[in-house]
Amino acid sequence: MPGTLPTSTDVLVVGAGPAGSAAATWAARAGLDVLLVDAAVFPRDKTCGDGLTPRAIHELVRLGLEDWLRAHPANRGLRAHGFGQTLELPWPGGSLPGWGSAVARTELDDHLRTTAIKSGVTAVDGLRAVDVRMDGGRVAAVVLRRGEETVEIACHRLVVADGVRSPLGKVLGREWHRDTVYGVAGRSYVRSSRSDDPWISSHLELRGPATGSSGVGPVLSGYGWVFPLGTGEVNLGAGTLATAKRPADIAIKPLMRLYAASIQEEFGIEGELRAEASALLPMGGAVSNVAGANWALIGDAAGCVNPLNGEGIDYGLETGRLVAEMLSGGSGSSGSGARTDLATAWPALLRDHYGESFSIARKLAGIATNPRLVAALGPVGMRSDALMTLALRWMGNLVTDEDRDRAARVWRWAGRRSLARDHRPPFS
Repeated sequence: MPGTLPTSTDVLVVGAGPAGSAAATWAARAGLDVLLVDAAVFPRDKTCGDGLTPRAIHELVRLGLEDWLRAHPANRGLRAHGFGQTLELPWPGGSLPGWGSAVARTELDDHLRTTAIKSGVTAVDGLRAVDVRMDGGRVAAVVLRRGEETVEIACHRLVVADGVRSPLGKVLGREWHRDTVYGVAGRSYVRSSRSDDPWISSHLELRGPATGSSGVGPVLSGYGWVFPLGTGEVNLGAGTLATAKRPADIAIKPLMRLYAASIQEEFGIEGELRAEASALLPMGGAVSNVAGANWALIGDAAGCVNPLNGEGIDYGLETGRLVAEMLSGGSGSSGSGARTDLATAWPALLRDHYGESFSIARKLAGIATNPRLVAALGPVGMRSDALMTLALRWMGNLVTDEDRDRAARVWRWAGRRSLARDHRPPFS
């Protein structure tokens, strides 16, 4: 093991994606001693759509990264395709920025980790967290492994940001509940003449292989996307929604290729798809045991993924900031960070920030797992710019506590009613 690896730290953050790096950065800026570890060696890839919504932009700007972001393509909003219509829907604004972007995760995550290091964080990569040592109901140390070597690092507080599978979360008792909606998504990169397009594109009418004599495939409960990267390439992917009762029975990678072929001419796609990858996504806080006395799960590990669009970067950045505020006794905490019992305080904070929106979004996404309903309702929605603009705001959870307009009030009202009827509320 490297000689610079400390034997103990105040805050140990496991996972250097957006959530972990944000948590580490904010905690270090609050004066805490922070160690950030990751199993991969950076720069590394991550299966993702690479899109940055205005909600994610807002958090990155708070981190002081606006100038860096402005060096990447800015997009105006969503170009929605489907059911014989194409609509250009600007980002709805409100209290959030009116622009979005897209940055490949290889670059984004490496830059966020570098930002953490510049903020005073000690970062070590290639170090996998495999176990914990408990003492009186608290995590006293984390066991880390590199190759055949293991080391134990003591910590006062532990932040787990190790992604959708969350291996360390499982060690701590995290459980993913698949009775609510989850995502199955694939991503690739491909050359496109629309690499500098000022709009991200989403195809809401995603069809499977043609069957019968009609030559038209069945409508699927999912969507395809094309996110311009400004590098000569786009991030092209496809995703579908599923539940335990209605599992996804499609192969994502072949579906991506079928989707790419269907839009090849329109988007000037050249060559084969590269770096194809897929993942399962727990969504809408569909996990339990997200915290203990001195540890907390954040970002994807806590199921903080939007059930309606699969977005998780914004929630990762937000939960990283919020947990750091709680640990340091800042604005996200009701008291001293050192004395806060995360076992109760962290789930309560997650439910307060995301419970209502995740609850109603899970129910709406559950409806979208029915291809017949998608085929029936899709044409109705696509005939109305106003309705689709509203849907974009709600589906993207582009509603904040500061928003007081009618659309925001309706969304919060629906969320409260939905949450009251949940047999298993988010994060429980």
